[in-house]
Amino acid sequence: MSKNSTPKTTSIKMSRSGPSSTTDLARPVVLALAALHGFVGEVVSILSPHTEADPAAILIQFLALFGNVVARTVSVRVGHIVQVLVLFICLAGESAKARKGTSWTLVKELFADADGPWLTGRFQGGLASGEGLIYAVRDARNLQGPNGRRYRDPGVADKRLVVFEPEMAGVFRVGRRDGNILLPLLRQAWDGEPLGNLTKNEPSTATDPRITLIGHITVGELRRCLSKSEQSNGFANRFLWVWVKRSRVLALGGSLNEEEMGYLQWQVAERVAAARQLGVIEFGPEAQKLWIEEYPQLSRDREGLSGQATARAEAQVLRLACLYAAIDVASEISVDHLRAALAVWRYCEESAEYLFGEMVGEPVADTILIALRGNANGRTRTEISKLFSGNKPSAEIETALMQLKGLGYARVEATTSKAGRPAERWFAAANPPSGTEAFNG
Repeated sequence: MSKNSTPKTTSIKMSRSGPSSTTDLARPVVLALAALHGFVGEVVSILSPHTEADPAAILIQFLALFGNVVARTVSVRVGHIVQVLVLFICLAGESAKARKGTSWTLVKELFADADGPWLTGRFQGGLASGEGLIYAVRDARNLQGPNGRRYRDPGVADKRLVVFEPEMAGVFRVGRRDGNILLPLLRQAWDGEPLGNLTKNEPSTATDPRITLIGHITVGELRRCLSKSEQSNGFANRFLWVWVKRSRVLALGGSLNEEEMGYLQWQVAERVAAARQLGVIEFGPEAQKLWIEEYPQLSRDREGLSGQATARAEAQVLRLACLYAAIDVASEISVDHLRAALAVWRYCEESAEYLFGEMVGEPVADTILIALRGNANGRTRTEISKLFSGNKPSAEIETALMQLKGLGYARVEATTSKAGRPAERWFAAANPPSGTEAFNG
């Protein structure tokens, strides 16, 4: 077979909204066709019939890996702002049956011929500390050995790093420990800023880091981990949240043949080599017009935990659009590239709404909301105070209740206490403004 021809393959079934299959029931989020632009769509179409993995998981992990392998030389610019091509993505499924790991293994295999040293040496897991993250991409430094003699640590020349965390909940737990600097450093890494650990004995730095983070987690773990404001503010919005489920049932596994995989691997290698020559990518004239049209919606204020988790929409879409252009080996972002990026972003935005839509992102408010939803008869102020065993001041509880009311998550009714005094009873709103209902229609 000529490397220039596409092998025959079974195309993925598509609805007007996106991929589907006979087992694809009650999806709260659907990937739009525009996301399957160009070679990215070809990857998804060839691989999907041969795996139980969600097409969205294949697509977004492919974008993330392509971005990292070319991250040293390719970036995107709008005005004076330059964005590096690293993504943080988190795949969330209801259980292990979501086939998150299957999608990762398959996508990584596509890069077998793209960059050998990167594939064998620039992948890491088991994030436990900020110091460990810096060490993986550290600059050269002078150190003192146990015998008092100074020596030179050459550091790491290749600042690209793919961090794969199949148990992402562990990263969140580690980041909550007192004195752990992992989460602040990850925020800096996403921004492309230098990383530093100014310890007294062995200070270390990492300039120009190019760190991609890919995490897998169950929905239940995710909601428990990110229900705390310290976990969501400034950290969650650097992620693309991707809801995934098992796409089909293949009792005997897939039947992807060597010809099909070889074609994809060759294409990936060729496109990686060519994309590295692109440098800084900017909008083409028509794409710039579409960007101006979409910008107000992308930059709007967002409420609740899902709003916090999607607050960097503009930057995320820029990176995605640049990735589609780089994969096409295009020097400018076209309208099709931007539309594809917007489709991926909307999938991630709706995933975040599904995953976090019924959470506020403030611990006190979320605790009250869970309690209200668990009692159809509502709760009095006294009962709400008892939820915290007397450890929360009334002013803090009042603020949380007003927040829930203002967001439309809770309502209050005036009642009379047993002593005949005016009282209040709080209830969960019957039809909150956000949540899974928005995605069932």
